[in-house]
Amino acid sequence: MKKTVTLRLTPEEAFSTDLHTHVLKKSAFQSSDCVYVQIQKRSIDARKKKVWVNIQADIYVNELPDSQSFSKEYRDVRNSEEVIIIGAGPAGLFAALRLIELGVKPIVLERGKDVRARRRDLAAINKEHIVNPESNYCFGEGGAGTYSDGKLYTRSKKRGDLQRILEILVAHGAKDDILYDAHPHIGTNKLPKIVQALRETIVEYGGEVRFDSKVVDFIIEQDSLKGVKLLDNSFINAKAILLATGHSARDIFHLLNDRKVKIESKPFALGVRVEHPQALIDSIQYSCDGDRGEYLPASSYALVNQTYLDNEQRGVFSFCMCPGGFIVPSATSPGEVVVNGMSPSRRDSRFANSGIVVAVENSDLKDYSKYGELAAMKFQQKVEQDAFRLGGETQVAPAQRLVDFVNGKISNQLNETSYQPGLNSVDMRTVLPEFIHARLKMAFKGFGKKMKGYLTNEAQIVGVESRTSSPVRVPRDKETLEHVELKGLFPCGEGAGYAGGIVSAAMDGERCAEAIVNKYYN
Repeated sequence: MKKTVTLRLTPEEAFSTDLHTHVLKKSAFQSSDCVYVQIQKRSIDARKKKVWVNIQADIYVNELPDSQSFSKEYRDVRNSEEVIIIGAGPAGLFAALRLIELGVKPIVLERGKDVRARRRDLAAINKEHIVNPESNYCFGEGGAGTYSDGKLYTRSKKRGDLQRILEILVAHGAKDDILYDAHPHIGTNKLPKIVQALRETIVEYGGEVRFDSKVVDFIIEQDSLKGVKLLDNSFINAKAILLATGHSARDIFHLLNDRKVKIESKPFALGVRVEHPQALIDSIQYSCDGDRGEYLPASSYALVNQTYLDNEQRGVFSFCMCPGGFIVPSATSPGEVVVNGMSPSRRDSRFANSGIVVAVENSDLKDYSKYGELAAMKFQQKVEQDAFRLGGETQVAPAQRLVDFVNGKISNQLNETSYQPGLNSVDMRTVLPEFIHARLKMAFKGFGKKMKGYLTNEAQIVGVESRTSSPVRVPRDKETLEHVELKGLFPCGEGAGYAGGIVSAAMDGERCAEAIVNKYYN
């Protein structure tokens, strides 16, 4: 017999190691060898002064639960036909695993380094302000997702099998609570080992993952892509090539444009990171004195505010909120400052940070029209270069306290920060385009009304948050997922404009792998 129960537990009960025992007790079942519990959902309800945790669970009496085997049927593909995958981020890695399941050999080409070697380059950005354009927070094994919060929720559930992606992550070392938490995350301290495990599976079954393998040209014959040229002047040929280079590979966008491969300028979002003390966000969200206790996780928020400027309505919204996290330098070239957020698995930093961004539309890019389909990318790059110049021409980031920003006042001093390279107090109006600055100012006032205590000089904004999504789309056929003009090219993931995060990129990678096999390898 299986019975599904829905319960309200205290945080101590819901996040303890004895969760199953508490579920049985609240459900009036006696713990025994013949009763089993499978947790299906866990979510926090903080709408009232007392915080509860909602649990949905299946209880099995005198029968075993449904099997939860997360292993997949991988084949040995050492002698199989090959597909080239450009990029070892979530899209590329999950595409490689799916190809192996389907009996095709993936050759994954990654311009950057493996996760271990990458750490030295991240340390160089933080401590010495040296940006390695091939190995940084965006480039390298696992892509931008490796050194991130590791959030695993997505709005793109129709694009693939979300549960399948989570199960593969669990099979490679993630905790199984990602299968049922409402807002699952892994944490930047855990992700590198999981990414390494994914690579080891690819190699174990005959796939290849090559680091320091930068693609510098495409081999195009008539209207078909036949292979790639690498930086070392070597060539690799294949029937199909999956392009999964992420949202920051500007050299690839230039290459596509130079080779007359159709691309499109794409709207994206740009703004700042706002950083609060985590205790302040906890006090607002949990209605507590700032001490959330031992069991409640660091609280988060999701905010959106409609702004009106020049008779146009446009949303300003929070993006990639990192409770208990850090702001990190995410530039991919010298001469620019870019910030992003990440959190460890315990989310135990004293700070909370979130991107607060404004949509950038093609109508905002009139001054960049000479760049054609690269207009949005050039606009993005110019703002990052301004942030570098005004931050002090290092990885020190321009910043301003939140109320000072809203009131147009330069901050006499800045707050403590999690951003390791340091901050420089500036008037952010000199960094941000006017329409971005004006809408952020309106939105922060609105956020202050929605979350009492949010608008405070205990918080500060750090610029710029600009790598929210790709500023270029590489168009593909809706059915075949192949490029609309160039045969053999399958644009994939965030860099092509078809995903927005670890899970959606992974799902898109799997879809593209299946499309490649259906078109060229059946």
